[in-house]
Amino acid sequence: MSDSEKTPVATSAEYERFVAAPEGDSTPASKSQTLGAAWDDLKRGFGQRELWLALGWQDIKQRYRRSVLGPVWITIATGVMATALGLLYSLLFNIELKEFLPHVAVGLILWSFIAGCINEGSQVFITNEGLIKQLPSALSVHVYRLVWRQFLFLLHNLVIWLVLLAIFQIPVGWEVLLAIPGLALLVANGVWVSMFFGIIATRFRDVAPLLESLVQLLFYMTPIVWMDSTLKDRIGELGNKAYLAEINPLYHYMAVVRGPMIDQPVELRSWVIVCVLTVLGTLFAMVFMRQWRSRVSYWV
Repeated sequence: MSDSEKTPVATSAEYERFVAAPEGDSTPASKSQTLGAAWDDLKRGFGQRELWLALGWQDIKQRYRRSVLGPVWITIATGVMATALGLLYSLLFNIELKEFLPHVAVGLILWSFIAGCINEGSQVFITNEGLIKQLPSALSVHVYRLVWRQFLFLLHNLVIWLVLLAIFQIPVGWEVLLAIPGLALLVANGVWVSMFFGIIATRFRDVAPLLESLVQLLFYMTPIVWMDSTLKDRIGELGNKAYLAEINPLYHYMAVVRGPMIDQPVELRSWVIVCVLTVLGTLFAMVFMRQWRSRVSYWV
């Protein structure tokens, strides 16, 4: 038999496919590692809202099981802390209690939500290890559950704000409705923050305690127990550097929600900054989901 008969001859079509094939690994990228898959996870998770709404409410009932007052303890604890800090710092800064106490109270209410999304968000997948491995649901379900639980805590604490409105006769106009889109933006940011830190802290377990320390630092850097207007009124070097407070993104998140609630003006740039950060943060979290979402079940 001749050599030409032993060696198969490639057809022109096969040769073109060989030439067109890319060098290296020609295996197509996994469909789970695309932005579309990440967005689909968020949509499927939101579509399973009956599940995470029930689980979030069950978390609160379980936490205060056999308690007489139940979730009311959340409101009591926040109210006592707001009153104590408001009385103390109003004397230290020489600010009228009528102006300062609502500022501190609403700030603490919002901060509880923000801190909860960051701290508990870093543990969201670790604490739901069993459900992630056994329940065929979107990964975002656990994030929605966490944010929904924190939002319920926030709603409980809004009773404090209503009491302060009645005590100090704070005028309430149509501007208070601006707090609704502000809260919506805050919740949207809670979702991407919890997702982002949840994935990182699941892979690197040292991230969670680091975040707890960072949250404590951010508490003092954010105008909660102090007012930026107090700094701006100071004469001298401190007053000239008051603008540095606005570098903190949480300053603007506080402003767009707290301002309408306590009859304080909100500058347009705060709304712009919050909207831009919400979009950029969501896109950043989706990119992170695209790359690592499929590995979370192996890391927990």
